[in-house]
Amino acid sequence: MRPPQWTRRGRGLLPDAARAYTRPVTYASAGVRVSTNPGDLQLLVAAATASVLLVALLFIMLHRRRRERSYIEQLRDREERLKLALWATDERYWAYDVASGRIHRLAGESRNSPSGELAEESIDAAELVHPEDLAMVRRRVDDYLAGHTDTFLAELRVANDRGEWVWMRARGRAVSRDAQGRIQRIAGTALNITGTREADRELRISSEVLRSMNEAVAVIDRNFDFVSVNPAFLRMTGYDEDDVIGRNASVLDSLQHDAAFYQHIREQIRRKGRWNGEIWQRRKDGEEFLCQIESSTVYDKNGQLILYVMVLNDITQQKRAEQELRYLANFDTLTNLPNRSLLSERLSRAIVRAHREDNRIAVLFLDLDRFKDVNDSLGHAAGDRILRAAAARLQQTVGMHHTVARLGGDEFTVVLENLDSPEEADHVAREIIMAFEAPLLLDDRREIAISPSIGISLYPDHAHVPTELLKQADTAMYQAKAAGRRTFMRYDDAMDVAVRQRATISGALRKVLDRGELRLVFQPQLALAEGRITGVEALLRWQSDEHGDIPPADFIPMAEESGLILEIGEWVLREACLTLQRWRQHGLTELTVSVNVSVLQLLRGDFPEVVSRVLADIELPPSSLELELTESVLMANAEHTAAKLQAFRELGVSLAIDDFGTGYSSLAYLKRLPITTIKIDKAFIGDLTHDPEDAAITSTVITMAHSLGLNVVAEGVETEAQVRFLREHACNEVQGFWLSPPLEAHACLAFIRNWRPAREGTPPRPVAAP
Repeated sequence: MRPPQWTRRGRGLLPDAARAYTRPVTYASAGVRVSTNPGDLQLLVAAATASVLLVALLFIMLHRRRRERSYIEQLRDREERLKLALWATDERYWAYDVASGRIHRLAGESRNSPSGELAEESIDAAELVHPEDLAMVRRRVDDYLAGHTDTFLAELRVANDRGEWVWMRARGRAVSRDAQGRIQRIAGTALNITGTREADRELRISSEVLRSMNEAVAVIDRNFDFVSVNPAFLRMTGYDEDDVIGRNASVLDSLQHDAAFYQHIREQIRRKGRWNGEIWQRRKDGEEFLCQIESSTVYDKNGQLILYVMVLNDITQQKRAEQELRYLANFDTLTNLPNRSLLSERLSRAIVRAHREDNRIAVLFLDLDRFKDVNDSLGHAAGDRILRAAAARLQQTVGMHHTVARLGGDEFTVVLENLDSPEEADHVAREIIMAFEAPLLLDDRREIAISPSIGISLYPDHAHVPTELLKQADTAMYQAKAAGRRTFMRYDDAMDVAVRQRATISGALRKVLDRGELRLVFQPQLALAEGRITGVEALLRWQSDEHGDIPPADFIPMAEESGLILEIGEWVLREACLTLQRWRQHGLTELTVSVNVSVLQLLRGDFPEVVSRVLADIELPPSSLELELTESVLMANAEHTAAKLQAFRELGVSLAIDDFGTGYSSLAYLKRLPITTIKIDKAFIGDLTHDPEDAAITSTVITMAHSLGLNVVAEGVETEAQVRFLREHACNEVQGFWLSPPLEAHACLAFIRNWRPAREGTPPRPVAAP
C-alpha cells in the first residue's frame, strides 16, 4: 500500500487518505446506512487512525506555537532590554559589512525616549561619516582587519537623524567570518560624546588658560584647604604643588597681620561668597609680599557651595613703584627734602591756617655762596655730597616741625609758621648763618666751608599767595648776595627795582664784546724791600652806553652764570698781555701782569692751551704773566687742581692765590699746589693796626708763606701804618690806594715810568702826577 502523500493545508500537513475522509458520515442510529463492506471497514480504521494522528499533530502544533510565542516574547523582552540599555547609555548599535562598505545601525529615539521603535537602516559609510574623519576611520578598520588591534575603536563625526554632525565614540568587534577566518562583519555600539568633547575642550582650554596666567590661581574647599593651584601660584609662593595641596591656606599668612585679621576675611568670604582686597602674604622662604586677592565661590546645580577660587597678584613691586612715583613727585631724591611741588602745597595749607588763626608765615630763600665754584672744582659727585650735608645741617637747625625744601641746585627754602613778629624770622636766619660757620663734613672726611645768603618774605606783609612769597624771598636773597654774601635781607618793594635792573644788565652783558664796552685798568704793586714797582694787576671794568659804569661785583657773577666768562676771560687775558707787551717796548721789561681767572676757565676746555696760544701770538715771555685764582676755588679740590695748575707752571707762568684767608685752606694741600704767590685779602689788612687778631693772622700768613718759599702780596693797603707793619714782618709786596688806585693803561704806564721811592715815613709819589 502506497504511503500517504503530505500536503500543506493551513498551518499543518495532512495525508491524502485522511483528507479523503473528511466528508460527513451518517450512522445507522440516525437512519444512515452504514457500510459493512470489509473495504469500508478498513477505510474506517484508517480514518480513525488518521484522526488520532491528527489530534496528536494538532497537539504538537499547539505546543510548538506556545514555544514560538514564548520565544517571540523573549525576543521582544530582549529587544526592550536592548532598547533600555542603549537608552540608558545613550549608545547605538551598529554593524559594518566589510564587503559592501555599508553600515547597518538601529535608528530610533535616543535618551529622550526609550520607548521608541528601533528600526534598522543601512547607510554607506562615506555618507554617514564626516569627510574629514573618513580616512582615519578606514585606517582604523584596516588596522583591525589586519589584526593590529584587538578591537575597533575610533572617535569620529557622524550625521545624526537630523543631519547634524555629532561626535561618536564607536567600539566594535568581529561577529562574522568566512571559511578562511576573514572578518566579514564588525558590530558594536556608538556613544554620542559631543557634550563630553565640548566639556573636555573647555576643560583643556580652562586648564591651559590657568597654566599660562600670570596671576596666581588657587582653588580651595570650604575648609580653606588647597585643592588645586596653577604654576603662577607656585612661582609666586615658592612652594611645590605637593607642599600645598591638602594644606590650609593659613600656610601663607603673614606676620604683618594677626590671626584675627585673616579669620575675619575668611568669615566674610563664607558669608558673602566673595572678597577683594590687599593683604600681606608669606612665601615658603619667609619673604613677605603684598598681595591683591579676588575670591569667588563655585556652587553646584543645587546652589550648594563647592569650592572657592582665589586669584592672587603680587603687587609689592607695583606698590613700591607707586610709592616711588609719589616720592619723586613730592621729594628731592638727592636730599630727601620736599621739592617745589610739595613746598607749594604745604605753603598753601600754611597760608590757610595763618589766615584762620591770624598769624604770620615767613619764607626763607637760601642760596649757598660760591657753590658753583666749589661744585665745578670738586666735581658733581662731591657737590652732591655737599648739598646733602647742607640739607641735613639746615633741617637740624630749624627743626623737624618746620618745612625745609630744595628747589633745585643749591637753592633751599624754609617755611616758618606761627610767627608773632618779623624779627622771629630774622632770628632763625641768623641761626642758620651761624650754623654754617662750622665746615661741612663730606663722606670722605673732607671738610668744606660754605655759607648761605638768605632772603626773607612774610605773609601777609608782602604777599598772600605762595608764588609771590617765593618770588619776593628770592629777590631778597639776591640783595643779600649783593650786600656781600653770608647775610640775610628782608624783602621790601625797592628790591624789585634792583631785580629788574639785574635782568636788564644780564641781557646787555651778552653784547659787551661786540660793542667794545669792556676795558682794563691796572693797579701797581710795590716791592717793599726794593722800593720799586714790580707788577700790575689787570682789573676788568664795564662802562655801558645805556647803564653807565657797572661794578665788577655785579656783572662778573652774571657772566659766570651764563658762561660768558669764558669769552670775556680770554679777552681780558689777551688785552692784558698786549698792554704789557706795549709797555715792554717802553723799557719796562721786568714788569709782570696779574690776571684773574674764573673757575670756569680752569675747568672747561683746555685753558693752558689758550694761555700758551695767547703768549705765543703776542710774543710775551711766560714769566711776565701771573694768573690769580681765589682760595675757595683752589682749595675746593686741591688734589685735582694741583694737576691742572701744573700745566701752567710747565709753561713758566706764575700762579697766585687771591683773597687768601677768606676760604678754608688745608696747609697739607697748600704745600702741594704749584703756586708762587699768596695775596692776603684786604679784609685782614684794613684793621691790621687796630685789631690784634688781624695782625696775628697777617703775620702768621707771611711767616707760613715764606716757609713754603712763596711770595706774599698784601691787598687793600691804605695807610702808612699798615705799610710799616707789613715791612716789619717782611711782606714782599703791597697793593692798594696807599700806592695807587687802579689806573687806565696810559696813566699806569706814566705812573710806573715816573716812579721814585719816597723818604721813609712819607707816602710814595711819582715824579709827575699821572
